[in-house]
Amino acid sequence: MSEQRSHHHVQYVHTEPVVMDIGEGMGSLIVYTAPELRGREYEISPKGDDALRAHTDVAERRVNGRTIFAAVYLPMPAGEYTLWGPDPEHPTAVTIVAGQIVELNWR
Repeated sequence: MSEQRSHHHVQYVHTEPVVMDIGEGMGSLIVYTAPELRGREYEISPKGDDALRAHTDVAERRVNGRTIFAAVYLPMPAGEYTLWGPDPEHPTAVTIVAGQIVELNWR
């Protein structure tokens, strides 16, 4: 069973661009969320290895004059992953594709 993290972060609006170094063998993930999830951390792990987790938090971002709330996962090897979202009893299966940014909508 997953333990959801409850760390508190200094919450500010991110206006700087996110640079994703993706390419051969590496891809990334962006999860768009509702504003209520701002500051929450969500973990991702390789499929079948739930103990090997990385996490990121949902941040408020300004992109092209719009406000969005998103968790941005840094580049990772292409493959199958488990995303431990708002309901830890029902994680989401995600496929990271080399050279691409996968986008999920949790709004």
